[in-house]
Amino acid sequence: MRARWLRKVGMVTLALSMATMAGCSVLTGTKASDHVTVVGKNFSEQDILTNLVGVMLEKNTDLQIETKPFLGGTDVAFNAVKGGSADLYVEYTGTGLVNIMGQEAMKDPGEVYDKVKKDFAEKYQMEWLKPIGFNNTYAIAVTKETADKYNLHKISDLIPHAAELTLGTEQEFLERSDGLKGLEKTYGLKFKGTKAMDPGLKYKAISEGNVDVIDAFSTDGQLVRHHLVILEDDQHFFPPYYAAPLVRQDTLEKHPQIRDVLAKLAGKIDDTKMAELNAQVDVDKKKARDVAEAWLKEQGLIP
Repeated sequence: MRARWLRKVGMVTLALSMATMAGCSVLTGTKASDHVTVVGKNFSEQDILTNLVGVMLEKNTDLQIETKPFLGGTDVAFNAVKGGSADLYVEYTGTGLVNIMGQEAMKDPGEVYDKVKKDFAEKYQMEWLKPIGFNNTYAIAVTKETADKYNLHKISDLIPHAAELTLGTEQEFLERSDGLKGLEKTYGLKFKGTKAMDPGLKYKAISEGNVDVIDAFSTDGQLVRHHLVILEDDQHFFPPYYAAPLVRQDTLEKHPQIRDVLAKLAGKIDDTKMAELNAQVDVDKKKARDVAEAWLKEQGLIP
């Protein structure tokens, strides 16, 4: 009896092994080719975006979704998708243009998007889907009190007052052509002084009145926590960095539903909302997946 039972177990095991070798999971009915990997770079906003895209696909398709946030920097995430070990990640148009393609910065958001969409398709066989909405570019920020005192709404409004104000900034911003040097040249600004400091100290410094103006990223969660006002870049000096899913073309050919599902994210998150989501992770210490899932439910994009 025991020998007969062992033979039966062996036959079942063999059948399972053969099914697996054929690329089919008997237990789930999911083909290996239905497995899609979403990766992300190594900072909080990317953690949220990786989970946002992953959960969106997980809840709205039959695909088996694997998410890998904090994979590494731009080169690591891009090369993972380019090389085929991953299928997609969320990239920024300016990063695609300047950092990956090595092109000169362009100011018009539409032209930058059209450029990377065309060139990535031809050169890397990747497709830029529709932008999610927010632009994570450099920004110039002041406290509400400073904005009210000098009636500041846009960077040009700083021109008559810059000689009275001190700029607190990261060292890199002082040295980049798309940083202070270009900003001063474009707007004709000349601050009273500058103080280089670590990113985390800028917010403490401006809140305590040790500096009057700081550089920031437009979707930084700390902007929300410290109730800072972002001044409009009315001369369009800073390059656009609009976020959009970047997907392998062969993945879209196999799973065209990915394009349709992720199109529902187009234009859904502006700079302020992304900063709020980032603050939930960076300041309130919530998990990125929880933040992403809560927002998707709030928008009615997942059950």
